[in-house]
Amino acid sequence: MNFEHTEDRRMLADTLNRFIAEQYTFDTREGILKADTSPGFDADLWRRMAELGTLSALFSEADGGFGGTGFDIAVVFECLGRGLVVEPFLGALVVGQALSAAGTEAQKKTLESLMDGSTVAALAHDEPGSHYELSRVSTHAVKTASGWTLNGAKAVVVQGAQAQLFLVTARTSGDIESEAGISLFLVPGNTPGLGRRSYGLVDGGRAAELTLDNVPLGADALLGSADNGFATLELATSYGLLALCAEAVGAMEVAKKSTVEYLQTRRQFGVPIGSFQALQHRMADVLLEVEQARSAVINASAAIGADRLTRERAVCAAKQSIGRIGTLVAQESIQMHGGIGMTWELPLAHYAKRLVMIDHQMGDEDHHLQRYIALGRSA
Repeated sequence: MNFEHTEDRRMLADTLNRFIAEQYTFDTREGILKADTSPGFDADLWRRMAELGTLSALFSEADGGFGGTGFDIAVVFECLGRGLVVEPFLGALVVGQALSAAGTEAQKKTLESLMDGSTVAALAHDEPGSHYELSRVSTHAVKTASGWTLNGAKAVVVQGAQAQLFLVTARTSGDIESEAGISLFLVPGNTPGLGRRSYGLVDGGRAAELTLDNVPLGADALLGSADNGFATLELATSYGLLALCAEAVGAMEVAKKSTVEYLQTRRQFGVPIGSFQALQHRMADVLLEVEQARSAVINASAAIGADRLTRERAVCAAKQSIGRIGTLVAQESIQMHGGIGMTWELPLAHYAKRLVMIDHQMGDEDHHLQRYIALGRSA
């Protein structure tokens, strides 16, 4: 396997890394999140990053983009992880991949507005008590003369307060845990009966709780066919998992570099603390684990376009590894910094929070380990 990125990917990574380093500093990010009226991201920076082609790189040429492979997605999200970018890239990717896989020609026209950043999209799937299970859906949709009516609630919808388009999962048949009977709906953010409660997350981002109270939808809101949305949901979620894993690798690299620099400059007993053998051993473990995480992302990137079982096992393995290693990197980096590692002013503390948060997005390490085992048994 060739692990070298193409020239186009290297150029994209260089451009995006430079933009983030110059325009998206830690102070800029803090200003975005601390503003009293902050929507959770900066609309101007979001538009400018879209103009760089960052969103278009997440989709194939057939969808109007210029990338769309696993490695394209990994490159973009690793850069975003390095800068702790809070803009709604993940929602655009997941909703866009679902549209690409199952949308009608009319529905796929939305992809253009996703790629230019004019539409903010979010996946509304998790529910109170679902505990990461992809097939556990209690929100229900009832067919009407004019289309559909949705009722239910969705939890922890990232950037849900500002999203203009939601991809909502709802049950149209079957029991609450059945894969069969799940349908996908495109719900505009201004639809009557759709309620939102916004709140901040521990890593600085924002999410919302959604309530769906007799939400009326037209027949054209259904994505794909009724009762058969699980396969599309699973596919779109796998792209989201890959993106989160790549983002975590970017965050790990920054945490690792910051810790190495601190060990080389912090002095005790007249020498850098990095000269102490105990700390050298701990740092060596961190370096090896980060490389293991990167290998898992490379494997998932290569498998994202493969058959369903290969794809799902690869992304589960990557997410399980990222959850374990991300927590290790966060803990070790803070401990080797000592008390300063916990201060709000030090960017490292925020990278640690993001790594811990990524473990819990779209399933934690325990969930994906169990799923990996179950997929292996079904092979």
